[in-house]
Amino acid sequence: MFDSQRLMVIGVISLAALLLLTGGTRAAERPPNIVLIISDDQAWTDYGFMSHPVIETPNLDKLARRSAVFPRGYVPTALCRPSLATLVTGLYAHQHQISGNDPSHALADPRSPAYRELQQRLIGHIDRQPTLPQLLAEQGYLSHQSGKWWEGHHSRGGFTHGMTRGFPQPGGRHGDDGLKIGREGMMPIFEFIDLAVEQDKPFFIWYAPFLPHTPHTPPKRLLEKYRAQVDSLPVARYYAMCEWFDETCGELVDQIEQKGLTENTLFVYVGDNGWLQNPDAPGYAPRSKQSPYEGGTRQPILLSWQGTRVHVRDCRVYAAVARA
Repeated sequence: MFDSQRLMVIGVISLAALLLLTGGTRAAERPPNIVLIISDDQAWTDYGFMSHPVIETPNLDKLARRSAVFPRGYVPTALCRPSLATLVTGLYAHQHQISGNDPSHALADPRSPAYRELQQRLIGHIDRQPTLPQLLAEQGYLSHQSGKWWEGHHSRGGFTHGMTRGFPQPGGRHGDDGLKIGREGMMPIFEFIDLAVEQDKPFFIWYAPFLPHTPHTPPKRLLEKYRAQVDSLPVARYYAMCEWFDETCGELVDQIEQKGLTENTLFVYVGDNGWLQNPDAPGYAPRSKQSPYEGGTRQPILLSWQGTRVHVRDCRVYAAVARA
């Protein structure tokens, strides 16, 4: 079904999902729903379950307690777009050919027709690779894109539903409507879940909110909480963003629980790349984002399918059908 090279380089979510679909599902039961949660610009240390001394992430801590936790996980690229392209295609950047956030011959003015043409050419690489939503569609899945999505309209990645319309505004590099998820509520995802349940379809959710990514504009209550604990305002803002992101993850996991879907839902958590907050300015410090150091590429990975034992053997992820 899939050639050996693709299996060797496939991203963790693709590998987990495909192995589950091709032999890891419980006998005589429907395929699992799959919820992929992707943090955006967050250090591997910055979670309660990774023993951060200040940042509180109670919802992800709760998910981690029922997960197979891989504290030394890594992403192949310390930059948003190519890392996300790997997650959705299962290929390294040199294979899917999306190696940067912008065209290599980027012009000064992103509003110019020449720049837009180069951008569309870069987006075109996604059309030449099978994506996880496309592969899941062959198994009867509905899929929903929200949050960060650089590759034009959500349908170009094979999603059946989604929020990103395809850069209608100049400078909309990260996406457009999809970036509202989390920061402005979770309703589009909740409505999609209701639709999938109504149609009795397994579903795949791509939740890649613009969190804790800049701009670091957390709710006042969270900023005040961390401002009382650290001297640096930029660090306090970033810490507050991490907890805000955690709150949205809790809303999503709780919604799945309230719908009675948890026992047939695989949750996968990973960050797109790392981030070390500069204590003196809003940006990132050296040896983090855009670097090959652990601050740029190391990310904890969670795999949770309640009632199913997940383990590692020969560097591949397997799901055992035995009840935990």
